[in-house]
Amino acid sequence: MLKIGWSKKDISTDEHLILAGQGYVRFSKFVLDPIYATALTVDDGKDYVIFLSVDIVSIRKQILKDIRDKVKEINPEIDPEKILMNATHTHSGPVVCPGDDMASYGKFSELPHDGVDLVEPAEYYKFFIKKCVEAVCESFAARSEGYVSYGYGFATTSHNRRAVYFKDMTEGSDDPTLKFIEGTTKMYGTTAIPEFSGLESGADPYVNFLFTFDKDEKLTGAVLNVPCPSQNMELEYSISADFWADVREEIAKRYGDIYILPQCAAAGDLAPRARYYDKAEERRFRLKYADVKLHDGLINPPEIFRRKDICEQIVNAFEDVYSWAQKEKFDDIPIVHSVKTIQLNKRFITDEEYEAFKNKPKYVEKPLVCTDDKVDDLKWNSREIGRRNDRNVVVERYESQKANPTISMELHVIRIGNIAFASNMFELFMDFAHRIQGRSPFEQTFIVQLCGQPHVGAYGYLATERAAKGRGYSANLFSNLVSPEGGQQLVEATLEELNKLYD
Repeated sequence: MLKIGWSKKDISTDEHLILAGQGYVRFSKFVLDPIYATALTVDDGKDYVIFLSVDIVSIRKQILKDIRDKVKEINPEIDPEKILMNATHTHSGPVVCPGDDMASYGKFSELPHDGVDLVEPAEYYKFFIKKCVEAVCESFAARSEGYVSYGYGFATTSHNRRAVYFKDMTEGSDDPTLKFIEGTTKMYGTTAIPEFSGLESGADPYVNFLFTFDKDEKLTGAVLNVPCPSQNMELEYSISADFWADVREEIAKRYGDIYILPQCAAAGDLAPRARYYDKAEERRFRLKYADVKLHDGLINPPEIFRRKDICEQIVNAFEDVYSWAQKEKFDDIPIVHSVKTIQLNKRFITDEEYEAFKNKPKYVEKPLVCTDDKVDDLKWNSREIGRRNDRNVVVERYESQKANPTISMELHVIRIGNIAFASNMFELFMDFAHRIQGRSPFEQTFIVQLCGQPHVGAYGYLATERAAKGRGYSANLFSNLVSPEGGQQLVEATLEELNKLYD
């Protein structure tokens, strides 16, 4: 019989944490809603998986390794490789890094923050790792006999965010490098001009669910696999789980305080907002949410309404799917958890790109500012620090790529009866997921993006051939460290494992 265990740990704090997810430093002034590390263990007596979901933007290098090492130290019975860790991609979660280097934000020790009392990321890191380890170990210890059921439903949670134009929008620019960054496609590009052709691709309406029950067939929790990054609150100065906070709250009202483990399905080219419906949306929100009381500290109130809309879609799908999925529960199905390392081709810097950036004058450094507005100073200075390395990054990648043409990725493929989960470490463009799901032998295949790696950190977007041709943010040389060809390698390697597990 299956054994199932859950745990959930609050990873919020009232201290001023640096928030991840934008091109400048924000920090938390308060906790708008709590963020969590949620763990689920599913064990058939022969093999098992430990899902670990965290409300942060991405999982940087060393995080998963440190969690696995600590788990093994506390409970040697647990195989650390059985931990599959994913981020929900909330843009109002803290920067989580073990040392001084905050990646795109630079070194904390070199970031001027006079007048703003910030917690060093390395200090929060210790707290974060401790809570994640507790969640994993407790879920494993809590295993008891139970059942699972599964199903899928429909929810309009996200939309393609890449506007395509009839012409290359960089024409006439005097910057020789701009044509390698922008092109015929732009993230969140305007749709109100004659050059607008349409959106690059569609949206994914499918939401996958895995429900768990105790031995008395009472609902205990669910995995919600949704193709939407939780980034409505990306401009705010507060800790927030984004729309997942609303989902947890609403499901608790209807089903009691069950566990919710969020997973972000492939959504690298998707976002929780529809650009070309702005005017209609404004009226919708004004009428539908007229009575909603807003927190005084919010910067962008309309995003709260988008959160509520997304929550409504997800919870309605949950209710519909649960109504029929719970009629067929399973307690004697195989768990097979495959973990292997695959190699993916890098997105090479071309000779033309190299020459353009090498010959571009070194970025003219603008002076850092110090005014009476310390919050705005922090925003400006961090953005300036982050911009200074663009030229050097291109040159360094070009000079190293021939010696190291691929990158390693730890791939998890997990069979739970007639469904499967497959992981990747990217913000994965939707088409790659559809290629896997369309050819998968399983009844349902859950694609889980932004999964932690033991030896590398977050690896950016993985864009399609079509997207790379149009360029723009999320599909240019800065956004993509792995090529579209590498994306297809991911597809084929995943399908190879899926077929092995099915057979």
